[in-house]
Amino acid sequence: MHKVDLNADLGESFGNYTIGNDDEIIPLISSANVACGFHASDPSVMIKTVEMIKKSGTTGLGAHPGFPDMMGFGRRFMDMTMKEVRAIMLYQLGALDGIAKTYGVELNHVKPHGALYNGTFTDYELSLTIANAVKEYNPDLKLMGLSNQNLVKAGKEAGLEVRHEVFADRAYEDDGTLVSRRKDGAMITDTKEAVDRVVKMIKEKKVESIDGNLIDIQADSICVHGDGEKALDFIKEIRKAFEENDIKIETM
Repeated sequence: MHKVDLNADLGESFGNYTIGNDDEIIPLISSANVACGFHASDPSVMIKTVEMIKKSGTTGLGAHPGFPDMMGFGRRFMDMTMKEVRAIMLYQLGALDGIAKTYGVELNHVKPHGALYNGTFTDYELSLTIANAVKEYNPDLKLMGLSNQNLVKAGKEAGLEVRHEVFADRAYEDDGTLVSRRKDGAMITDTKEAVDRVVKMIKEKKVESIDGNLIDIQADSICVHGDGEKALDFIKEIRKAFEENDIKIETM
């Protein structure tokens, strides 16, 4: 039997604006990456999301820190010093962890968001800064990063437990990085295609790139974006396919 974590980026609403179907998604996944107030969310949304995670009893809580870019949803790269990156990491981890502790929920892992995550693909110093900030805050936290790329390598160098992440709804370049959202075909919108890709990643440790080449991949955790228009459908179909293929969903 294969075992894999199923995660989603959640808690990304703000004030009166609701993004995603968090209440429906949380019971169906094993790990939730919760926005920490910089790219999305606010204190009330974080509290509500932590409460839903606690109620589920099966979903691991992860921090989803990003650049301070609310208008751009954290998807615009910011040229920050490594000292500044360390500071925003510690600030966001502390914010979510403080709420979690108040509600008796333990923080399990960290996964950077958007441009902060994507920046690690080509910048090892950024990757190591993020990893070291996580270790400074709590060395028992797991660090999630794109499969076989800089962030998981930096996490290992920092002495953290790491988890290799793959994406159900994103296309890949030949080097194993994600296709930029600015390019056509970056998002996988066909549910069957997404499900078939995920099963192949887990069972064969391969994924087809946007150029049609098979590349190696390690799938410790599968991500479905909670703000995607078909996120709930993806998750339901993925769970169904996992049952048919003897794949067990298990919190990292």
